[in-house]
Amino acid sequence: MNKRITSKELAKLAGVSSATISRAFSSDSRISAETRNRILSIAQEHDYQPNALARSLNSQRSGLVALVVNSIQNPPEAEQLQYLVQRLQTRELLPIILCCSGYDDKAHLMRMASAYQVDHVVVFSDMVSYDDAIQIFRSARPIIVSSEPLTGKHASHINIDGSNAVREVIDKAVADGRKHFAYLTGRKSSWIDKQRKQWFADALREHGLAFEAEAHGDYSYDSGFKEAVVLLRRSKVDTVICGNDVMAIGVRDAATRVLGKRVPEDVAVVGQDGISMADWECLDLTTIALDAAGFIDEVVRLIERDQSQDPEPERVVLDLKVRWGSTC
Repeated sequence: MNKRITSKELAKLAGVSSATISRAFSSDSRISAETRNRILSIAQEHDYQPNALARSLNSQRSGLVALVVNSIQNPPEAEQLQYLVQRLQTRELLPIILCCSGYDDKAHLMRMASAYQVDHVVVFSDMVSYDDAIQIFRSARPIIVSSEPLTGKHASHINIDGSNAVREVIDKAVADGRKHFAYLTGRKSSWIDKQRKQWFADALREHGLAFEAEAHGDYSYDSGFKEAVVLLRRSKVDTVICGNDVMAIGVRDAATRVLGKRVPEDVAVVGQDGISMADWECLDLTTIALDAAGFIDEVVRLIERDQSQDPEPERVVLDLKVRWGSTC
């Protein structure tokens, strides 16, 4: 086994400066392919790897990005994270993913990540205190993603607004003669779910309508299926709005397979999130969706913008869109 060497020793072996060694291990640095390949070959021969921690001390940048999420088991979050992680890695930024679900002391979780001197933090989770996140990651200029209106927060904010898309869905449902609406919620403490329900309640109010029934799930397929059986048996609901797509798929299956109802003729089903599975031909779910690519583009843009000196916090509003399917 070859003994590991230092960057200075590698530079001497390659006949280049220490700065050239650093550039060889950075994909966006200006260095000829021949020189880079020669340095990497010698490095491999002597089992050399650059010390990222030492480099971060010199540059005052760690290249780490903390991503605070509810759960990576949640399909929309998993899909967004997959795309975001790929985008970050192409920029030689490494994500630290903090999953808040099932973790009681979420402030401690964030403090653990902040100890690594992360350069950036993006808070997707509505389980954490935004004030805590901003305080704990104050040197990283947090980016908050939320449907909640944030004022007086020294952080950039990506605000998700679904009011126009929801109004479009309700307008069509009412035009189709639907009058009896129910809402299937997810986690009761979720600000996002409360905001989503409020968008629909406001749109129904414009037509002199309101939710006639409500059920409580947990964002899972099983909860959507189980709650739909009870809900549709005990009421004359003709439209079920669900807190996410996974529950909506459960509602659709319960209506057709257990209760013998036709979707959408007897009961319409609407989901929220726009997960890729909802677009499968066998499901073809109508859902309120976020443009995932455009959303991640904005996140990455704010991260890159925050690398400049003392940028002012920025507020970005992204509108949700209706992705029409055969269930409504």
